[in-house]
Amino acid sequence: MPGWQSVRSGLRENEAVPSEWSPEPTYSEFPLNPILETERNSKLVGMARNFKDLTEREILALAISLEEEDGRVYADFADGLRETYPATAKLFDDMGAEESGHRASLIATYRERFGEHIPLIRRQDVKGFVQRRSMWLKRPLKIAEVRKQAEIMELETRQFYQKAMGQVTDAGVRKLLGDLEEVERKHQVAAEAMSESITQTVKKTEDEAQRRLFVLQIVQPGLAGLMDGSVSTLAPVFAAAFATRSSNDAFLVGLAASIGAGISMAFAEALSDDGSMTGRGRPVLRGAVTGLMTAAGGIGHTLPFLIKDFHVAFIAAVIVVAAELATIAWIRNRYMDTPLLSAAFQVVVGGVLVFAVGIWIGSS
Repeated sequence: MPGWQSVRSGLRENEAVPSEWSPEPTYSEFPLNPILETERNSKLVGMARNFKDLTEREILALAISLEEEDGRVYADFADGLRETYPATAKLFDDMGAEESGHRASLIATYRERFGEHIPLIRRQDVKGFVQRRSMWLKRPLKIAEVRKQAEIMELETRQFYQKAMGQVTDAGVRKLLGDLEEVERKHQVAAEAMSESITQTVKKTEDEAQRRLFVLQIVQPGLAGLMDGSVSTLAPVFAAAFATRSSNDAFLVGLAASIGAGISMAFAEALSDDGSMTGRGRPVLRGAVTGLMTAAGGIGHTLPFLIKDFHVAFIAAVIVVAAELATIAWIRNRYMDTPLLSAAFQVVVGGVLVFAVGIWIGSS
C-alpha cells in the first residue's frame, strides 16, 4: 500500500505506528477453512430472488438476459447441426435472429424507462427456472434432443412473459411483454411441430445424414473389430487345436486370444482420435464397440470347442467361421457400399489364408 509506506517513513523513530497502519495481510495469513467456504458457497447459491420480489426494472433486465441466452443457444444449435442437418440449422438461425430482435426491443424500452445501465440478472439469480444442461456444447448434436430442448426453452420463456405481464404496471411495457409472449407461443408451436414441418426431401436428407453418422460412429469401428476378431484369431485357435488335438486346449487358447484382442483393439480405437475433427463420435463408445465386436468375432469360432469330441468341435467351428465371414461380407455390402461379390472375395481370401496358416503351424 504506497500511501501507508509514505506516511510511515514520515514518522519519527520513537513514535508508534497506529494499528490501522499495520502492514497489509497476505493470503497466507488467512488460510481457507473448507467448512466455512462450503457454507459461504451454499449461502450464495441460496441467494436467488423470488420472481414476485423483482421490480419492473429487474424484470426487463432479466428478459434481456433470457433473450440473449436463448439466441446464443440457438446459434450454437445451428452451428452444430449445419453440416449434417442444414435445413434444421436454418430454422435455428431464423429463431436466433428473432431472439436478437426481441432483445433489441427490450433494450430500447429499458433505456427509455430506466436509462443506460442494465443490471446483471440471470436465470440462475431467480427462483423457479429449470436448470439447463449445456447440451449445445456437445458434438455431435443429436437432432431429436435439440428439437426437444428448443420446445422446452420456448415454453419456459413464454411462461416467463405471462408471469411478467401480471407484475408490471406500465402500459407500454405490458404491451411489449404481451407481444413477445405471443411470438414465443408461435415459436413453441413451431418447435413442437418442427419434425412435421420438415419437408420429405429435407427429412430424407436428414435420415441420410443420420445413417452416415451411424456408419461412421458404430458400424465402422464394429466392423473393424469383427473382422479382426474373426480373422486374426483363426490362426492361434486352429493351430492349438491341431497341435494338441484337444478341444479344451483349443477353447482356452481361443478364449485368451479373443479377450486379449478385444482389449487391445478397444484401446487402439479409443486412443486413435477424440472424434472432434473426424466426426467419429466419442472415443469411449468407439473403443467399446470395437473391443466387444473383436472379442465376439473370436469367441464365435471358439465356443464350438466346448464340445468334447474334437472332430465334431472342429466341423462346428469351421461352420461358424463360414457364417462369420459371410456376415462380414454382408455388412460391408449393406453399410459400406461394397459390391457383395467383391466383399465376399476379399473376406474369404483373407480368412482362408489365416485359417490355412493356423492348420499348417498346428500340424507341423
